[in-house]
Amino acid sequence: MQNVNLAIIMGNLTRDPELRYTPNGQPVTSFGVATNRSWKDANGEKKDEVEFHEVVVWGKLAELCNQYLTKGRKVHVMGRLQTRSWEGQDGAKRQKTEIVAQDIAFVDSRKDSADFTTGEPQGTAAKSSPKKSKQDKDTESVSDKASTDEEEINIDDIPF
Repeated sequence: MQNVNLAIIMGNLTRDPELRYTPNGQPVTSFGVATNRSWKDANGEKKDEVEFHEVVVWGKLAELCNQYLTKGRKVHVMGRLQTRSWEGQDGAKRQKTEIVAQDIAFVDSRKDSADFTTGEPQGTAAKSSPKKSKQDKDTESVSDKASTDEEEINIDDIPF
């Protein structure tokens, strides 16, 4: 049987992403994500708990996260757990467990969200064209045809 190291979380960013570059130019972004959990105790009282996760992202995805994510944004993160150890300036041994993200999706619908499959912004009036009604699409396609055909088409002559 294979070993599995898979972490999946969905929560809100606790701080803006921090983009850095390794000495060989590889982009790496880190940020925190908070996840909430609610339950009822034995007395029926509602309890809440917050867990904080450190997330590390490499490559093109790191640059996209830095560009589009901000504190408070809701994200879905899928990756693997990795623990690293080092010695602090005071000589004490330190240890940190992080999620090394392989896939990140924006869950909320803020204006500056992006589609990580293309890296292109979506849902913004400033960066992409707004959604058009069927009539607008029909008008647009007619206008496009009119510019390529020799004969001009009057929009009022179209029966729909």
